Amino acid sequence: MHDAATGGMLLILAGVMNGSFALPMKRMPRWEWENVWLVWSLLALVVMPLATALACVPHLFSGLQEIPMTTLLPVVLCGAAWGVAQVLFGLSVVAIGMALTFSLVLGISAALGAVIPFLHFHEDLLWTRSGAFLFIGLGVLALGMALCAWAGALRERAAGGAAKAASIRFGLLLAIASGVCASSMNVGFSYAKELSVMAVRHGASPAGSATAEWLPLLAGGAIPNLFYAAYLLRRGTAGRYLDVRTRWYWLLTMCMASLWFAGTTLYGVASGMLGSLGAVLGWPVFMSIMVLVASLLGWMAGEWRGSGSRPVRVQFAGLILLTAAVFLFSRAAV
Repeated sequence: MHDAATGGMLLILAGVMNGSFALPMKRMPRWEWENVWLVWSLLALVVMPLATALACVPHLFSGLQEIPMTTLLPVVLCGAAWGVAQVLFGLSVVAIGMALTFSLVLGISAALGAVIPFLHFHEDLLWTRSGAFLFIGLGVLALGMALCAWAGALRERAAGGAAKAASIRFGLLLAIASGVCASSMNVGFSYAKELSVMAVRHGASPAGSATAEWLPLLAGGAIPNLFYAAYLLRRGTAGRYLDVRTRWYWLLTMCMASLWFAGTTLYGVASGMLGSLGAVLGWPVFMSIMVLVASLLGWMAGEWRGSGSRPVRVQFAGLILLTAAVFLFSRAAV
């Protein structure tokens, strides 16, 4: 069912959820990244997708057996590529910082995640009004992301956290690779429409049918995330799970997983309401809102305090461009 107004509101809500899901990590100082990420990956990428799909799709497993492997395998592989992107994201943060990594990865992911499905499924619209607004919007988005990345670099320089040149080059390569791999989530989602059709055929509602699409996609993404987090636990941090002072961290991690999975699921529902270009236009809007929300939360948390006025001005200009890009994408809807 197409309902652009409702879909747009759900898309904004989804972006807010995904842009803020990592906030509880600031309240877990006794856990290392791998402690949080192992539990988060298990909940957000395995337990919650499976439980939701079982609740929404009658006879789920028999329905999945109806899907040919030639359809299912590419979806799982796209999910696995997205999972690799999360690992590369974490490594690039260490090398070049959160602000620069966040902007580069989401910028590349937004562009490729929109362009690849558009060229594959909607090539006939390339030279139409929709195609023009899409590519103009992507250009504005790229410029906005570049300004946000520059602002992050200025902030880190003001804080005295500039990395060595070799580390910066390596981190940039990691971030670019992460952005390319991260776009595969939307590509996989675009290829998973047969799963939604199967779910409706088995009695799922149109909104609930999207849960069948996310199940193999996120299962593929869980594999590299779980393996990498488990590998890092070998350095001795696994024992931190037994620290009685961290008992409430499990609840915080569950909140993280719930926010992320709910936001991701809402994105799937919203894109289905946006018309024939829902998965194409919804993805860059989703990415833009995530950056806007993450930047706002960063300001509220004092991350820009003491960096001077120049980084803030550049970041503000970048956020204005991201907002303009969202408007341009809305004009491309058909």
